[in-house]
Amino acid sequence: MADRSSRLLESLDQLELRVEALREAATAVEQEKEVLLEMIHSIQNSQDMRQISEGEREELNLTANRLMGRTLTVEVSVETIRNPQQQESLKHATRIIDEVVSKFLDDLGNAKSHLMSLYSACSSEVPPGPVDQKFQSIVIGCALEDQKKIKRRLETLLRNIENSDKAIKLLEHSKGAGSKALQQNAEGRFN
Repeated sequence: MADRSSRLLESLDQLELRVEALREAATAVEQEKEVLLEMIHSIQNSQDMRQISEGEREELNLTANRLMGRTLTVEVSVETIRNPQQQESLKHATRIIDEVVSKFLDDLGNAKSHLMSLYSACSSEVPPGPVDQKFQSIVIGCALEDQKKIKRRLETLLRNIENSDKAIKLLEHSKGAGSKALQQNAEGRFN
C-alpha cells in the first residue's frame, strides 16, 4: 500500500514540474508578444520611417500593421492565483501606475521621474534615485508573478518615454538644421 502511495506521489511530483514548465513557457510567450508589439510600434514611429518616400512608408506601414494584427491574434493567458489581499494590492499598484500614465501629456518630465521612483521601488538593486516607499509596500503585498509583471510594465513605459524623447530630440535637431540651412541660404541671397 505504501509503495503504491509513494509511486503516485512521485507521479504527481513529476507532473508538478511539467505544470511549472508549462506556466514558464506560456509566460515567456506572453513576454515575447509584448516585445514584438513594442518593436513593431518602434519601427513605425522611427526616424527612419520619416525619412523615406511616402510610397515606401505606406508599404512598410501596411506590412507593420499586418504583423501587428497577426501578433495580436496570439492569445496566451497565465492566471495568477491570488488571495484577497494580493488582489487588492495588485489593483492599488495598477491604479497608481495608470494615474501616472494619464498625466504623461500634462507633464512628461514629472511623470517620468515619478515612474522612475515607482520602478526603483520594484528593484532589488540599489536604485540611482528616490524610491516610492508607499508603492514599494503595495508591490510587496502582490503575488510574486504580479510583482514581476508590474516591474516589466514600468520598464516598458520608461523605455517608451526614452524612445519618445529621442524621437523628439531628433525631430528638433532636424528642424534646427533645416532652419539653419534656410537661414544661411537666405543670407547668401542677400549678400
